[in-house]
Amino acid sequence: MGEKSAQKRKYIVETARGVFIQKGYKDVTMKDIVDACGISRGGLYLYFSSTEEIFMDVLKMEAEEADDVFAGKVKEDASPSDILALFLKEQKKEMLLKRNSLTKAVYEYYFEKKVPKKENPLKQQFDTAVKIIEKLIEAGIEAGEFYCEDAKGAARNIMYVLEGLKIASQTRGITEEMVDREVLYIMQGLVIEE
Repeated sequence: MGEKSAQKRKYIVETARGVFIQKGYKDVTMKDIVDACGISRGGLYLYFSSTEEIFMDVLKMEAEEADDVFAGKVKEDASPSDILALFLKEQKKEMLLKRNSLTKAVYEYYFEKKVPKKENPLKQQFDTAVKIIEKLIEAGIEAGEFYCEDAKGAARNIMYVLEGLKIASQTRGITEEMVDREVLYIMQGLVIEE
């Protein structure tokens, strides 16, 4: 794909992201994306054959951006507890940004599509996060920062709490204080008091 085509594709994906944020997944049509992008229907179909294909690229872009933001904030000499705290802070930020969130669209997609577990990017993301948190907890134990008998179980529980908070933020609403209370509870369960 040439440079101009790659730029056009990126523009479509970035613009479609806004449409998915606004309307969710199930209500978005190719016409909505055509209108938002200001391109012809044929122009859109040159790059994408369906809203599902566009949505998958939007999710891929989101994951890459989140990884870049997080990696850019981790200091070279950061301790395991610093990195875990930063991860939890980034998750909190995402939960409290209701207006710019794809959460509703993501859940609509996965409820509607019944994606097999092996192919489910949401499950893969969750499992990857569990592994990363598990490694952070293990490193924190070795460094004398954390105490935990089951690092994998603790990592899984942290992710379930975060997932629940994300859903609550979209359905009934949550405050910053509510998120802080849960994050504090997580950290108190791990950090060794001096």
